[in-house]
Amino acid sequence: MNHPLETSIKKMVREAFEGPPIPVKESWFTNTEPNSGIFGALEKLTAYEASISVQGATLAAHADHVRYHMWGTNELLEKGDFPKMDWEESWKINLVDEQQWYRIREGLRCEYLRLLENLEAIYWNEIIANEVIGSLAHSAYHLGAILQILKVIRDI
Repeated sequence: MNHPLETSIKKMVREAFEGPPIPVKESWFTNTEPNSGIFGALEKLTAYEASISVQGATLAAHADHVRYHMWGTNELLEKGDFPKMDWEESWKINLVDEQQWYRIREGLRCEYLRLLENLEAIYWNEIIANEVIGSLAHSAYHLGAILQILKVIRDI
């Protein structure tokens, strides 16, 4: 049986990406509408919208940056060591076409599913707990940023 904190972390990760469970029984930090997580925010965007720069960053870059961060978390969880990461490179996506935009969203979904699998099999210690909780906080931060950018680009 999982520890309540492990169960809670998994629930919060799901909420960050999928939104609250349907039917909505509880929402801890997203809106209470279905699909109010990262996936719901990104799913109906066109490549053109994902390529609009707001304060120097596009939604495509945010989405790929979250994917990249989760890849790093997954590498740590699977291999026990932090991978070498180039954070500057993770922000260089600007103009994307529909195919590239689709690949970014699918890559994000794959890393998310990989993370859920890894959360079922990890041995918890302080480093792992810090990384997983940090990844959750990082994802929630970017959900907020994505939602704010959506408000801007829809008013353009």
